[in-house]
Amino acid sequence: MTGNTDVVVIGGGYAGVLAANRLTRRDDVTVTLINPRSSFVERIRLHQLVAGSADAVVDYRAVLAPSIRLVVDTATRIDTSERSVTLATGGTVDYDYLIYAVGSGNADPGVPGAAEFSYPIATLEQAQRLRPALDAAPATAAVTVVGAGPTGIETAAELAEAGRAVTLVCGGVLGPYLHPQARRPVARQLARLGVTVLDGPGTKVTGVTRDAVQLADGRSLPSTVTVWSAGFGVPDLAVRSGLTTDDLGRLLTDETLTSVDDVRVVAAGDSAAPSDLPFRMSCQAAVQLGPHAADTVLARIAGEQPAQVNVIFAGQCISLGRHAGIFQFARRDDTAVRLHLGGRPGAKLKEFVCRHTVKQLADEARKPGALSWARAWASDGKRRQLLRARRGEAPVVR
Repeated sequence: MTGNTDVVVIGGGYAGVLAANRLTRRDDVTVTLINPRSSFVERIRLHQLVAGSADAVVDYRAVLAPSIRLVVDTATRIDTSERSVTLATGGTVDYDYLIYAVGSGNADPGVPGAAEFSYPIATLEQAQRLRPALDAAPATAAVTVVGAGPTGIETAAELAEAGRAVTLVCGGVLGPYLHPQARRPVARQLARLGVTVLDGPGTKVTGVTRDAVQLADGRSLPSTVTVWSAGFGVPDLAVRSGLTTDDLGRLLTDETLTSVDDVRVVAAGDSAAPSDLPFRMSCQAAVQLGPHAADTVLARIAGEQPAQVNVIFAGQCISLGRHAGIFQFARRDDTAVRLHLGGRPGAKLKEFVCRHTVKQLADEARKPGALSWARAWASDGKRRQLLRARRGEAPVVR
């Protein structure tokens, strides 16, 4: 391709910002980032915003390359035949290539009363809506957090540390990702903070009212404020635009992150489903998928064959209030192992991860191509085996 190339990135989260910054490696590429907010949201700090210990936003000027055009608007449709994106305000933005990085949010709870009476916290606006509801409730009011993944655990711990009477309803096990050896210290720390943890099959939520939460085992829990952190979904922009998605609505791509429908559309982050084997929705995956999506576009502009995606997981980091945390180590294929780091060191590591992630965005803005640590790692052999099995190929024996 000769002349200037216009690349549009939809979504200004971790994956989208890194992709946009990396694209500036070429002077003949014009990058436009479309995002509904004028500030970058540190999603991994939203539980702190709710508890009042952080604001969870960063000025885009601190993390975006100066040459990137920021359009504060919502994309409502992608027209691949015209290569244009329709905006909520009525305008359009044309592109030569598009990176689809719309992220994720709350899934439909599918539980009577949950949408009406509970407070999800997957987005900045949702967390901001919850904060005044907590402030208006008496200090002794019962607060129920539904969902015992990282967001639920972190939110329950932050609120309990702030003096709230918190019940964490797991709907199953506490911290499903965690190794059983790591789950025990998490439970102990939550107990120290005064969090009541309800786990097991009978704790699935079957209904939510204005002042109570109903469980599958028949219990009714008083709840002045109910926080919903169970399950994630993705925006339906790809579906509305006629693009092929997986069952959850993530854009279906090949292993280079290129849409199966259009070679000029590339996906990154939580909204990508490469080979219908999506990676765990996480900041950890997003900071690798974003740069890879940009590299795929840059390779196509240069007339080269894009590389296959290679995401390496290190584990899962969970804060347990401001003074404790846990880092669950994992194999490269995202399988948790016995090894974990807890207590105060775990809290320091969690804070380092949060700070370093924003630094990565800024480093890539200042020097595109700076984030390249994943290239040094070996590929995920388990993923390759799954792909071969899907294609009906014989497994590789070494």
